[in-house]
Amino acid sequence: MTDTTTTLNPPAPRRNLLLGASLLAAAAAAAAVAWHAANGPPGVSTDDAYVGGHVVPVTPQVAGTVTAVLADNADRVRAGQALVELDGADARIELAAARAALDAARRRVEGLFAAEAERASLVAVRRLELERAQSDLAARRDLAAQGAVTGEESRHAQDAVRAARAALDAARHAKALAAAQTRGLTPATHPDVAAAGERVRAAALALERTVVRAPVDGMVTQRSVQLGRRLAPGERMMAVVPMDRLWVDANFKEVQLRDICPGQPVLLHADTYGKQVTYHGTVVEVEAGSGAAFAPLPPQNASGNWIKVVQRVPVRVRLVAGEVNEHPLRIGMSMQADVDTSTCPGHRLAGAPAERTGLYERQAQAADAALAGAGDAP
Repeated sequence: MTDTTTTLNPPAPRRNLLLGASLLAAAAAAAAVAWHAANGPPGVSTDDAYVGGHVVPVTPQVAGTVTAVLADNADRVRAGQALVELDGADARIELAAARAALDAARRRVEGLFAAEAERASLVAVRRLELERAQSDLAARRDLAAQGAVTGEESRHAQDAVRAARAALDAARHAKALAAAQTRGLTPATHPDVAAAGERVRAAALALERTVVRAPVDGMVTQRSVQLGRRLAPGERMMAVVPMDRLWVDANFKEVQLRDICPGQPVLLHADTYGKQVTYHGTVVEVEAGSGAAFAPLPPQNASGNWIKVVQRVPVRVRLVAGEVNEHPLRIGMSMQADVDTSTCPGHRLAGAPAERTGLYERQAQAADAALAGAGDAP
């Protein structure tokens, strides 16, 4: 009969040997981990990182009642695409009135230039009348010396000369006044015409702005506008997020910031895709302060029950655009950020490209075209 006690409980020397081997293996594993931690690639990591992006508000520039909403949340739009239409009846009336005022101003200015020519002709007529009165006075003086005319007729001739000279002076003043209103100008550059033209441009621009367009390419979000709503200038209707201008804000503990500097490479993983997708980024800069410092109600630590809390400071990470296009991200998504701090390039990245929109310039060009359609632009 086999001794089961011997099978289940090996001799003491054998148990000691197995126990020693297990302890040795555990010690070796711990040593390997410690060596890797001491000699592996240096870096800092955080899972307190989120995708950031710009949220461009869409607001009307003129007051009006909403007659059409042409885009909704999650729609992709292009810069300049119509999003909302406002009632343009009042703007069309203003434009028609401004065009009529411009036409009246042009006619009035043309009359000023015609009046200047008329005043010049009147001066010539008054000069001839004065010369004729002076000749008549000279002739009458000769006749009076011969006794052919009375002294009274000579006095009448003198009065006629004085009247003709006064009329000439008045005509000259009238000519100077007319010239002052047109000197150095043409009918198209006269201030009255220019001012009326600017009113046409303003009215045309207001009509153009009754169609609210997307300022940038992107995705529509935060729509709040509804049909029939009366809007005031600057009232927010929706927003557009440029999906090609995303970044990551990685919130590192302040004790991790010592070795972080601009230009360092960053590996990022989105919770959406997990470890299957790796994004590559670059540290732009450590931002100016912690999130708590810029909170609407920053904490006040001057109290007797103060407890030190480790702060987190955002680190801006620029993403590779091609990777984001291949695996889209959305604002607010969670990320894991691993910064390689083995080197410090020591140079700051070039600033983000300037953000511009040609929307408002195109609206101004449309207003200029409307003014040109009303006649020669001033």
